[in-house]
Amino acid sequence: MNVWSYLALGYFTVVVLGSILLVLPFATKAGEESTNYLDALFTSVSAACVTGLTPFDTGAHWSLFGQIVILILIQLGGLGFMTFVSVLLMAVKGGLGQYERRAILQSFGGGAFDRVKRLITRIFVGTFTFEMFGTALLCIRFIPHFGAQGIWLALFHSVSAFCNAGFDLMGGTNLAAGGSLSAFARDPLVTLTLTVLIIVGGLGFCIWGDVVDCKGNPKKFQFYTKVILIVNSVLLLLGTGLFLLFERDNPSYAGYNFGEKLLTALFNSTTARTAGFYTTDPSSLSGSGSLLMIILMFIGGSSGSTAGGIKVGTFTVILMGMIAALLGRRDITIGKRRIDPKLLGQALAVFAAYLFLILISTMILCAVEPADTAGQHDTFTRALFEVVSAIGTVGLSMGFTPTLSIASKIVLILLMYMGRVGILTLGFALGKHRSEPEVRRPIDNFFIG
Repeated sequence: MNVWSYLALGYFTVVVLGSILLVLPFATKAGEESTNYLDALFTSVSAACVTGLTPFDTGAHWSLFGQIVILILIQLGGLGFMTFVSVLLMAVKGGLGQYERRAILQSFGGGAFDRVKRLITRIFVGTFTFEMFGTALLCIRFIPHFGAQGIWLALFHSVSAFCNAGFDLMGGTNLAAGGSLSAFARDPLVTLTLTVLIIVGGLGFCIWGDVVDCKGNPKKFQFYTKVILIVNSVLLLLGTGLFLLFERDNPSYAGYNFGEKLLTALFNSTTARTAGFYTTDPSSLSGSGSLLMIILMFIGGSSGSTAGGIKVGTFTVILMGMIAALLGRRDITIGKRRIDPKLLGQALAVFAAYLFLILISTMILCAVEPADTAGQHDTFTRALFEVVSAIGTVGLSMGFTPTLSIASKIVLILLMYMGRVGILTLGFALGKHRSEPEVRRPIDNFFIG
């Protein structure tokens, strides 16, 4: 079994164990209907794959035990299965073998082979530092609202935000109106705290590790770090500006001043990059706002992070490759660096695979689910939104998930799993690696464009 098979099997094992725990009777709150296995599996996949799509309101349906299980699955999914395996191996064996080192590097987008232990230490220390800092800030607002329960709510939402999971417990509180974090849409402390956690978690462990190594000096950053930080910033600012433009007359913003609309637009732009929280119900967005959110969900975050999507690096390589091809350039360049042409092939393969899966899955959902005649958005828009949210491990929803049939839920389960494990990882895990023949086939003409 190769490294990629090990990674794919690891997430599968976590998902199955989580589903068994969630189907237990005491995982559900008293008075709620018992959870069938498919819904327990759906929730387990969504949590372990840090997505956030749910067949139930998390705070209203699950007991404290169920919520703890979900939080553990989110943390496992956010930090990565291989991180915990590596820690166990170091504790039992006193070290990591070559196989385990390759697996952990594959999980987090590469790095120096001899610095795996240092990477793991940084992942744990950095993650828990940010999560505890976020918990402390959220406690300032949540404890006055919810009393002692506010500590648990602050911890849960901080972990969920950093891991880009998007699960929230507001449905079990007295501030459930509007869904998710709508009650705190105008609150800078809650909104900005979650925004920072989402951004840091979505950048990836290698990115902020490089920032720490360079003591925050941009001139010393690695080339990849510079590119990702620049592109992330552009996408964040562009998304904020467009949401502000498209949704300026949104009925949800009634009574909002410009600063509050800007805060909401910033949160929309941030959470669409795979977080799953919302302060504005996605079903209330305009057509242009919905499409913008779908595009941002499709792009996602950075490689080796808690985020999903095709990844910012993939998007950047495709964009620069397109520009180079249209201008007739021989090389793909970003700044003063040249990109290996093989990366463009891999990037296009990921893009095409995601697009193919999205189109096929949307077609299935449209064929299976009944038309919505009462809602603002048609079945196609809602299905497309839900599918992109699933494969991008985002968790934003137009309220479609709880009404889905068994077949549609199975489709979304598979999409969430593939989105978290990664298309390339699954391809390498399922593929048979054979040596290429010495003699290459002849080249012939082929017309495109």
